[in-house]
Amino acid sequence: MPTYKAPTDHVNFLLDHVFDYRSYESLPGFQEATHDVVVHILDEAARIAEEVLQPINLSGDQQGCTRNADASVTTPKGFREAYRQYSEGGWLSLAGNPEYGGQGLPYTLAAIVNEFFASANHAFTMYPGLTNGAVAAIDAHASPEIKQTYLPKMISGEWTGTMNLTEPHCGTDLGMLKTKAVPQADGSYLITGEKIFISAGEHDLTDNIIHLVLARIEGAPAGTKGISLFVAPKFLVNADGSVGARNGVTCGALEHKMGIHGNATAVLNYDDAKGWLVGQENKGLAAMFVMMNEARLGVAIQGLAQSEVACQNAANYARERLQGRSLTGPKEPGKPADPIIVHPDVRRELLKIRAFNEASRALYIWTALKADVAHRSGDADARQKADDHLGLMTPVMKGVMTDQGFDNAVRAQQIWGGHGYIVTNGMEQFVRDARIAQIYEGANGIQALDLVGRKLGANGGRAITAFFGEVSGWIRTNEADEALKPYVAPLKTGLGHLQQATMWFMQNAMKNPDNAGAGSYDYMQLFGLVAMGYMWGRMAKAALALSNGDRAAEMQARLLTGKFYMERMMPETVAHLARITAGADTIMAMPAEMF
Repeated sequence: MPTYKAPTDHVNFLLDHVFDYRSYESLPGFQEATHDVVVHILDEAARIAEEVLQPINLSGDQQGCTRNADASVTTPKGFREAYRQYSEGGWLSLAGNPEYGGQGLPYTLAAIVNEFFASANHAFTMYPGLTNGAVAAIDAHASPEIKQTYLPKMISGEWTGTMNLTEPHCGTDLGMLKTKAVPQADGSYLITGEKIFISAGEHDLTDNIIHLVLARIEGAPAGTKGISLFVAPKFLVNADGSVGARNGVTCGALEHKMGIHGNATAVLNYDDAKGWLVGQENKGLAAMFVMMNEARLGVAIQGLAQSEVACQNAANYARERLQGRSLTGPKEPGKPADPIIVHPDVRRELLKIRAFNEASRALYIWTALKADVAHRSGDADARQKADDHLGLMTPVMKGVMTDQGFDNAVRAQQIWGGHGYIVTNGMEQFVRDARIAQIYEGANGIQALDLVGRKLGANGGRAITAFFGEVSGWIRTNEADEALKPYVAPLKTGLGHLQQATMWFMQNAMKNPDNAGAGSYDYMQLFGLVAMGYMWGRMAKAALALSNGDRAAEMQARLLTGKFYMERMMPETVAHLARITAGADTIMAMPAEMF
């Protein structure tokens, strides 16, 4: 049976020694989340992850969700009780708006907790995860009446939320959607259409489900300019806030999926379902993208989460599994074979996963702190810089962390060999569950196009210029330090490759946009390597400062992991640069019928 232990030691190292969490305590919400409070919350989150959510992960996958004859859906055994503990524990309300019952604590804290929970049980965590995204969109765009009707019970966990975008004929290209909304005299709309792939679309965890639905008002312009956003609850809400009559939205089917079986991915049929406009007519995409950006950061963390739990189980197995002898002579001469951890290739795979995991954790915590600055700081310049960072890093994190998270789940399964292919050992579930994160909330090829086509040139390249300036400044400050040279020199080389790639796009993408499309994926991966390399530089500097204390062994392991990243993973930047500068000619030359 698989196991999981939340990486609280590494999180505390990052908060205390890399990002100086205490320096943020002047921001609203941080005063209540002092360092001691954060440590307590993370310890309790670790307990919930390890003792409540992880034990029902494998069984939830095997049992799955069931659509009943009346179109209701039953979640796997144990999910309802786990959700009750989750909501009563205040986990969903952690960073919620205090005006509607939220605790108002830092988003950073909620992001870390989300990693723990997603590692323990990806499918379960999607139920409250979608709710948080729906809450963000409603809070940002809805009328005061809609906010007061829905937010208190969504933030408390009494009700959950969803996002309804995709239709059978349109996914990424939402301008093609057909779901219609007909205005009514009372200010509501009647919504009719079919939505597919709706995560947590129907279930038995709560009394009501609040759907956010993209639809086109009759007479609206074609394409994306005619899309509006509506809130359409499963059950209508009475004037006193209680659950009323059933609305015209039902579960037509559950999708039979590769993974995340414990989450009810539904086909939802809208048949004159009553809904209310969120934000302005024909401005639905802008409102929904509040939810999408929130979701994309959450999905990036899911990629890391599956990589982390898979790595833990692979490392445990490698220390125990006896197979073959060390190339340098037996390490366990009293046993019939050595544990496979002695083999360089096994260590290579484990170190590659671990180096990614620790850098990714640093990257999302750094970015989450920027999100808190963007939403809480009283300094307009600081908010702008933080918001620029978020816009730039969101596609990088979503794309790179989910791609590598899946690859690492496969690597961890490979360490188990044939036993990793057996269902009861849990390793194949990590692979299947990790796969969806590369697809939903915008497939990773779309993330790459967003990065190159929109984010690089936004505001005259202000965000990418700031990133280059920060990393270059850190390199200049630290390149004379002999102890840091194994980390600084490769980072400097990788940053140079990223700058060359950026300049190549500036010179070649305008005259042939296919050059941007052909190189965008490699650029995203190159960017991720450099961003994580910067995280490793900062972690190495902090670890060196602690290397002679009572945490010397932990810091030595961290320094070795970072050195592995710089020696074995950072050099991949040169290959990405070569592919980018090859341009689009060969890719686009073959006629479509020849594929």
